[in-house]
Amino acid sequence: QVQLVESGGGLVQAGGSLRLSCAASGFTFSTYGMGWFRQGPGKEREFVARIRWTDGFTNYVDSVKGRFTISRDNAKNTVYLQMNSLKPEDTAVYYCARKMKGSGDYQDLNNYDYWGQGTQVTVSS
Repeated sequence: QVQLVESGGGLVQAGGSLRLSCAASGFTFSTYGMGWFRQGPGKEREFVARIRWTDGFTNYVDSVKGRFTISRDNAKNTVYLQMNSLKPEDTAVYYCARKMKGSGDYQDLNNYDYWGQGTQVTVSS
């Protein structure tokens, strides 16, 4: 069965860095786009970044551009989110998700069919 398992979250001071990992299993990882979403306290889940499976093309929400980098290692069936210059407003539970083939808007969480359990990121000021 499809499984996505995130790791790498934690508590960090503002300006610090973290790298999140999402280990995938149960499907042909190299043929699926992957995304990262986050849900802050009292907020709706929002798109953060995605990476296309065909060419590795990436997209980011404006608030993380220049600070976060999504990447993938198909040999390890893992997608990463490198987060630098972290801010208190980045505090959230971060989720990785598998994008459905042929689906549309990459920012729409309804176009992702499998999700990890989430990993907590807390940025102190």
